[in-house]
Amino acid sequence: MGYYILMRLHRTQRNSRINRAVKYFVSADLALFAGWGFVAPIMPVFIVEQLTGATLVTVGVSAGLYWLARSFIQPPIAIAIDKRRGEKDDLYVLMFGLILAGFATTTLAIITTPAQLYVVQIIYGLALGMYSVSWTAIFSRHIDGDRLAFDWSLDRSTLGIAIAISSFAGGAIASQFGFRMPFVIAGMFAFISAFIVFLSQKFILPTSKSGAKLQSPDLAISSRQDIPINR
Repeated sequence: MGYYILMRLHRTQRNSRINRAVKYFVSADLALFAGWGFVAPIMPVFIVEQLTGATLVTVGVSAGLYWLARSFIQPPIAIAIDKRRGEKDDLYVLMFGLILAGFATTTLAIITTPAQLYVVQIIYGLALGMYSVSWTAIFSRHIDGDRLAFDWSLDRSTLGIAIAISSFAGGAIASQFGFRMPFVIAGMFAFISAFIVFLSQKFILPTSKSGAKLQSPDLAISSRQDIPINR
């Protein structure tokens, strides 16, 4: 909903156009974090009430492990994708991170102990670390050169509205169907996000009829607007 509201506002600007890569990547971001919105409000209650032997300390440890895993993997992933020209490696890291995030989130629906939670949280942290680095790298290179602030606000505002709506829904679903259903829904949203990124390949990695790699048309637009596009 937030995406379409902001797009409607943006179309009121004369001769305005958001490139296709930005639209796809905002949609992928929306799907991933809208899915997590189903889970975020109930996560601490789920841990304490559903996992054998879990306490509030378990909640803190699981959150800490997630952020440690995410923080440690981001620099080496960034260095690795910066060493290679082009965006194929960025895109593959992004899709792998989303698929891994989907499996990790879905797995939360079947765990029963704090130890299992810790493992899943570490995996999820690694997945989101891969996602955040590669998503930002591609998005930054395809962003509309004369509307930098708007394109970023489009993504941030869309996420905020989507998370708000899914948070309302997540609490209601957990109340009606139990704690584990929101995790399954969140995992499905992560897989949808990966599928959206997969569909974006024709805009991120365009090819000629002979199969030769061409410059993305959106990157060509950015280069004409004096935006640095090479690593």
